[in-house]
Amino acid sequence: MAIITISRGTMGLATALAQKLAAELGVKCLGREVVREAAEKLGVSHEIMQKKIQEAPAFLERWVSERKPYVLAMQAVLADYAAAGNLVYHGHAGHLLLRSIPTLLRVRIIAPLEVRIPLAMEHEHLNRDEAKAYIQKVDEARAKWAKFLYGVDWGDPQLYDIVINMGGTTIESASEILSALARRPEFSLTPEASKKLQDFALASRVKLALAMNPATRGLELEVQASNGEVSIGGAVPQASLPFKVDARFEEELRAVTLGVQGVKGVAFALTSRPGGIVD
Repeated sequence: MAIITISRGTMGLATALAQKLAAELGVKCLGREVVREAAEKLGVSHEIMQKKIQEAPAFLERWVSERKPYVLAMQAVLADYAAAGNLVYHGHAGHLLLRSIPTLLRVRIIAPLEVRIPLAMEHEHLNRDEAKAYIQKVDEARAKWAKFLYGVDWGDPQLYDIVINMGGTTIESASEILSALARRPEFSLTPEASKKLQDFALASRVKLALAMNPATRGLELEVQASNGEVSIGGAVPQASLPFKVDARFEEELRAVTLGVQGVKGVAFALTSRPGGIVD
C-alpha cells in the first residue's frame, strides 16, 4: 500500500476519484480536513487559511512574513497523517508538501474544460461563462503558487508518477488503475520508508514551531530529525555578534524545539551574519 497524493485542476473529479480509491484500498481519504486542522494550529479561521494557501501570491510578496507559517502548518498536519499510515490525499499541493517522502505515489488528474465547466456551474452556482472564468482563475493561481514556492511548473508531468485524463475514462476505471499501482512494491511503506516518514513529520512539526515563535519566525533554518534527535542549521542574523551566535538565542531555539512533541534532543550548526532578525 502507499501514500497517494492526487493533484488536479479545480472541478477535475479528483475528490470523487480519491474517495473511490480510498474505499477500494481501505485507507483514509483526506482533503479539506488538513486545511481545517492547519488553521486550528495557527489559531486562524478556515477562511483565512484557504485564502493564504489558494490565492496567487502578489508581485514581490514577502514569503517569510506572509505565507510561510500557513504552508508549514499544512505540511506538518499532512506529514503527521502520512506518518500514521497509508492514505489518499486530494487537497492542496500534496505532492509538493511531501516531495521528500520516499515511495510517494504522485498522481495527476486532468480533464477537459467541457467536463469541468458543468461541475463548476452546479457547485458554484454560475453560468457557463462564469464557470469557465472561475476554473481558469483558480488553475492560474495554483500554477503561480507552485512556481512561487517550489520553482516548478505545476503541470509538468515529470512531477508525477502517473497522469490520467478523466475525459477518456471513468472514475471506476481510474480507481482500478491506481489501486493496482498503489499495491506495487516500489510504492509500499517499508520499515525504512516508515522511519523516514516519522523523521520527516517530526522535522515538519519543529519547523512550524519555529515559524510560529516570535523570536525565530523570520529565520530560514534547516531542520532535520532522526529517531527524535533534531539538528538545526543555518545563518542567524544578529547585529551585535557577526561571527558568533548568541548563547541566549540558542537557548531560545532549544526551548522551542524541545517543546515539540517527539523531540528527545537538539543540536545546532548555526552561523551568524550581520543584520537584525527578520520578522
